[in-house]
Amino acid sequence: MTLAVIVQARAGSSRLPRKVLEPLGTKRVLDRVLDRCRRIATADRIVCAVPDGEADDDVADAAKAAGVDVFRGPEGDVLARYAGAARTAGASQVVRVTSDCPFIDPDVVDQLVALFRESGADYASNTLLPGFPRGLDCEVMPADALFRAEAGATDPADREHVTAWIRNRPGQRLACLKGPGGAAANGRWTLDYPEDLAFCRAVFEHAGEAAAGMDFPALAALCEARPALAALNACRAETARPDVRRAADFVRDYLPR
Repeated sequence: MTLAVIVQARAGSSRLPRKVLEPLGTKRVLDRVLDRCRRIATADRIVCAVPDGEADDDVADAAKAAGVDVFRGPEGDVLARYAGAARTAGASQVVRVTSDCPFIDPDVVDQLVALFRESGADYASNTLLPGFPRGLDCEVMPADALFRAEAGATDPADREHVTAWIRNRPGQRLACLKGPGGAAANGRWTLDYPEDLAFCRAVFEHAGEAAAGMDFPALAALCEARPALAALNACRAETARPDVRRAADFVRDYLPR
């Protein structure tokens, strides 16, 4: 059994171009994400799935310099890119992480993988029910499900969002790692707008290199103690997440270490 953590990354972004190459402390955003993914205990392989156009050569080079495998695939068909990365990695199970999550928590991912394996679910995520801030999002699925989606999905939205076709198929057993809720659940720890970059940089300015190892509880405590941090990108807070099915057959609460 090979579990591959596949991180999708690209240079193009209408809101914040080349955001994954922005400096965050002493490293780039992409380095921060990949460093955290390497600390996922259940991971056997880390793969960065990058579009195959010349515009994304810098992203591919950055991922290679960070010491992870790189798969190049179509920019618009993210599903095909994921399936190709999984196939190349010889994966039997896949964790999906996006490169705009510089505070992704390895322990949250490991708890989700454990839930997925123990429940026998067809798909697991920590977003089916509210409870975590935006920016800790992760999903787990069998590689075979990706390959079936690649062959069967025809809606452009399903090709872009990768897992929608998988989790919305009739009869799919869904599992959710439920976050603790509270004030932290309303936070934005992701990177999509300039205000988000200001938040991420402020965390590193306050905590220094220790921010690179902060887990969910530690960052939540920091944001609670310093409300000015969360205020930096509060204007971008969402009332609801798009493309999320809020139902699950198996639910387990996240347990802080």
